[in-house]
Amino acid sequence: MLGEIAKAGRYLGQSMRLMMGLPDYDVYVSHREATHPDEPIMTYEEFFRERQEARYGGAGKRGGCC
Repeated sequence: MLGEIAKAGRYLGQSMRLMMGLPDYDVYVSHREATHPDEPIMTYEEFFRERQEARYGGAGKRGGCC
């Protein structure tokens, strides 16, 4: 039971970070190591920049209505 509560807490924390727009680098690294072990893994800085560009638009892109 205690394990289930801890697992729920991790999911809640991850959900809150995603709602606030904070990417979860540790989850990304775990996923890449498990499913794409032969491919390179971005550094934290590369990952953060990529997530920012995906959310707000990259160079020359402009999000929003105006």
